[in-house]
Amino acid sequence: MRHLIDPMDLSVQEIEELLDLADDIIAHHEAYEKVCEGKKLATLFFEPSTRTRLSFEAAMMELGGNVLGFSSSDSSSSTKGESVADTVKVVSCYADIIAMRHPKEGAPYLASLKSDAPIINAGDGGHNHPTQTLTDLLTIRREKGRLGDLTIGFCGDLKFGRTVHSLIKALSRYEGIRYVMISPEELEIPEYIKEEVFGKHGHSYEQVRTIDEVIDQLDILYMTRVQKERFFNEADYIRLKDTYILDVPKLKNAKADLSILHPLPRVNEIAAEVDEDPRACYFRQALNGKYVRMALIMKLLGLEE
Repeated sequence: MRHLIDPMDLSVQEIEELLDLADDIIAHHEAYEKVCEGKKLATLFFEPSTRTRLSFEAAMMELGGNVLGFSSSDSSSSTKGESVADTVKVVSCYADIIAMRHPKEGAPYLASLKSDAPIINAGDGGHNHPTQTLTDLLTIRREKGRLGDLTIGFCGDLKFGRTVHSLIKALSRYEGIRYVMISPEELEIPEYIKEEVFGKHGHSYEQVRTIDEVIDQLDILYMTRVQKERFFNEADYIRLKDTYILDVPKLKNAKADLSILHPLPRVNEIAAEVDEDPRACYFRQALNGKYVRMALIMKLLGLEE
């Protein structure tokens, strides 16, 4: 039995196989409509979610399976004091596979130690979000045709952004990746990423304060929102939340084939006018998330053949 807790749980070959399977699902959707017939996915979301939870549910339903679960901790027995371990142990009696989101880092890993069904980490605090990473990798490969030899700019909340941390780790195994980190000093990428990823793998990176000074160099611009829920001090959030707003004037010096990604939800860090630009990929990215989760569910249930 396999779990997916961290994007590094998957080898490069396994990632490529998942992306190939997702591409095939996109091309031959009707061939996969009954693959998970009789299987059940439980979505245990102890933290609010729209895209991730619904894309998991849509993925399982489009594979012919069924879905059960809850969308907030308020509707679970955790309000009565039940531990995550006990919740997962019980739910794994009812479901064949579990997607779990939790505000505490490491909670899905703890769940994997107790579960009798595969656990998929659907986001744990500011730590990891491996299925968003697979979504991002599929989007990059479909937009660029490759996962190496790219200059990628990460912009916004790089300190608490689990999608950023996960994607950086996953891309570190590909050749020719150059990272540009765009953030205020207070939201810089954590030291452990600099040491364990950039340092260990020898990737070059630079830190800058504005989009304008690097926009012309980027193949990919990965925008993120400043996350209010990760701040202990609301005054700090208010001061930083509008630091970076991508609009049409900022794109005038960008490459014609720039790909703009965003894990969503968007607040105001990308102006609505940018949606009409063909370089805006974030809604295609959201759709790709359903297909890559379909591939992952099949993989962890041993149904990929």
